[in-house]
Amino acid sequence: MFVLFEEAGKFLAGRILSEADSSLQVELDSGKRVKVKTANALIWFEKPNPAEFMAAGQKLAEDIELELAWEFASDDEFGFADLARDYFSADPSRPASLQQQAATLFCLFNTPHYFRRAGKGRFKKAPLEILQLALAAIEKKKLVALQITAWAEALAQGQCPEPIREQLYKILFKPDKNSAEYKAVVEASRSTHTAPLELLQKAGAISSPYQFHYKRFLFENFPKGVGFPALQAPVHTETLPLAHVRAFSIDDSSTTEIDDALSVSGLGTGTVTLGIHIAAPGLAVLPGSPVDAVGRARLSTVYMPGYKLTMLPDEVVQNYTLQAGRDCPAVSLYVTLDEATLAIGETVTRLERVPIASNLRHDVLDSTFTEAFFASATESIADTARVDCDTTGIDGDTAGIEWAAELIFLHRLAKKLKAGREVVRGKPENFNRPDYNFKLDNPGGQAPQGNETVSISTRQRGAPLDLIVAEAMILANSTWGLWLAEHGVPGIYRSQASMAPGVKVRMGTKALPHAGLGVPSYAWSTSPLRRYTDLVNQWQIIACAKHGRTAALAAPFKPKDAALFAIISGFDEAYSAYNGFQSGIERYWTLKYLQQNGITELVATAFKDNLVRADELPLVLPALGAMGLPRGARVRVRLGAIDEITLDIVGTVTERLDLVADASQPGVGENTGEGEDDDDHMAAGPISIAVDVNEPAADAVSVAPATVA
Repeated sequence: MFVLFEEAGKFLAGRILSEADSSLQVELDSGKRVKVKTANALIWFEKPNPAEFMAAGQKLAEDIELELAWEFASDDEFGFADLARDYFSADPSRPASLQQQAATLFCLFNTPHYFRRAGKGRFKKAPLEILQLALAAIEKKKLVALQITAWAEALAQGQCPEPIREQLYKILFKPDKNSAEYKAVVEASRSTHTAPLELLQKAGAISSPYQFHYKRFLFENFPKGVGFPALQAPVHTETLPLAHVRAFSIDDSSTTEIDDALSVSGLGTGTVTLGIHIAAPGLAVLPGSPVDAVGRARLSTVYMPGYKLTMLPDEVVQNYTLQAGRDCPAVSLYVTLDEATLAIGETVTRLERVPIASNLRHDVLDSTFTEAFFASATESIADTARVDCDTTGIDGDTAGIEWAAELIFLHRLAKKLKAGREVVRGKPENFNRPDYNFKLDNPGGQAPQGNETVSISTRQRGAPLDLIVAEAMILANSTWGLWLAEHGVPGIYRSQASMAPGVKVRMGTKALPHAGLGVPSYAWSTSPLRRYTDLVNQWQIIACAKHGRTAALAAPFKPKDAALFAIISGFDEAYSAYNGFQSGIERYWTLKYLQQNGITELVATAFKDNLVRADELPLVLPALGAMGLPRGARVRVRLGAIDEITLDIVGTVTERLDLVADASQPGVGENTGEGEDDDDHMAAGPISIAVDVNEPAADAVSVAPATVA
């Protein structure tokens, strides 16, 4: 005697070896013996053998018309044998055959949308409304499966269906693994044994490598688009005193968000007052306002060659940028200095209107205000001082140059401030590698398309005008950081515990030392038009300037304010993403520069493992033959193929250009600034793709040109 029984949701059949009151001992075809509860035994039969019986029942089940069986089924709970009799037997008084009963059991069990289980061998038919919904869902699933197959076949043939093209970035970087588009890419990737990104490239899903990088960035960081909502730019209405200074800014010609300006008063009197004037959107853009919400959502301006996405709407920027010819609202730090020794005396912070006399552009003036110019002027001052200590020391060659006297003094001061910081740091700051400037032929500053002609020029880090601005901003950020702490007002600080390897710069709300810069505290405050942290700190500084010792009560953010920590966390993440994008897109344009100029070889310096850094371009790449070379070895590298999507390029060392590694070569000296080690920074690497074909288808200077950290 054989028995068909249910075990753990499966139907099995075997020979009965023995029976007890509530169980059976059954031997399966495999020879395995199992104990079966009598309640789980559904059909007893004598022939054929279990395998044939099961096979015949499964085959017969396929022929059962489900709609007809559902009609025959009782509205009440029923057993499978009852339905088998009603469906198969012409005589309602005669039971169906055992094989027909088995077929009915299998059919009922495998169609839960028609029949619900109500116990062992017991069922209840689904209500008509539920059945209709279930059948519609099944039909939809079939259609989706057919669509997935069709899309996968198209991809395999090198054609990209439009729905997949529209979902490209979501599929690759933030996939919904249950979506038909994702499953089609996975299926096609498996069938063609091709990586998803390569598959989509071949299918024409990526028409422009540049747009691929740019739109990926927007997808991940600006999912709602880059446009600003319709906002009324706030205007400051409070009456502010007019400063009795002539201020000037120093920026690149492309800079429109002019955050900072300088003034020098009292030259030749023995006591000089340095004014550091910062644009003051914080006087009108209030915490919690609609414009604040926009700034907090973006957290920083995004820079890229030939284009930028500003943190604040242009109307707000134009209201508060330090434009020449205007009296601009500003937060000013005045520093009193001994003209001879440059010793710092009193510092005062004021809220005022500052007359901006000039917007100097360092890319225009760098050729005039060179190291040689300042060296000559300093020597002239020293010679003149020996004769007449009441003169500014400007000789005939420099007297006719606008702002020469102020810049000469500021350069002297900057060098002294830098030297003082280096004493605290314990070692000098080295600027071995130049900065690279990218220029695209996109008139009007329109968004690049990726095929523009690009030029790359170099500018030595620590150039005189840069040094002037950098040291002035470091002085302001450090002074205001301490000032906030003295008033018991929290700010957003950057700190570094030491210069030891691996000790990174951190952001927090306490005025802690910054070892990399050699200052006792450092609170970003000098770029409120393009960094949200600076705008936050400006609100706190304004509170101190207005309320003095009671500022802690009036400041927008209080000690241990959770909102400050949330801003720090969000800013860190966004700023890292923005910098990563800028580096990646600069790498794209560097590779484009190689192509446009037919460069197939370059001179590079080995610095780590098999990596080399180009001597005259901002490019790091792996080179065959570089492994094992000493750090600083200079080599000639033959370039290989360029992949504009993954931003990959490899090279081969063809010649060693030196005999002994020279640690003074560019790219080998220490990296300074805020202590970040960018020796490992390749400006971009292979694209990370989220599609998993194995898964079942179920501070010293910021990123902005001439912007000081």
